[in-house]
Amino acid sequence: MFIVLLHYIQPLAVVETHLAEHREFLDRHFAAGRFVASGPQVPRIGGVILARVGSRSELDEILAADPFYGAKVAQYQVIEFSPTKFADGAADVLLAHASS
Repeated sequence: MFIVLLHYIQPLAVVETHLAEHREFLDRHFAAGRFVASGPQVPRIGGVILARVGSRSELDEILAADPFYGAKVAQYQVIEFSPTKFADGAADVLLAHASS
């Protein structure tokens, strides 16, 4: 399991010009079961993605295809962790295998 922290390195006006493509990118990976949750940080200095993929290298490949990455809109910090405690019912969602 991975937490991806995006930190904007461009003004929000520039971020906004790439937001629709970024959301399409997110939608594809939610549909494939790779992303579990995402959203903007508060205050809006970047975003957060909770990802469940097989390896860090797989995640790096996915993130390299993010329009924010290609446009140099954000920097990415990746935190890998092994969840061991869950709220009732959360383990089924968080640990379900992603489709390829």
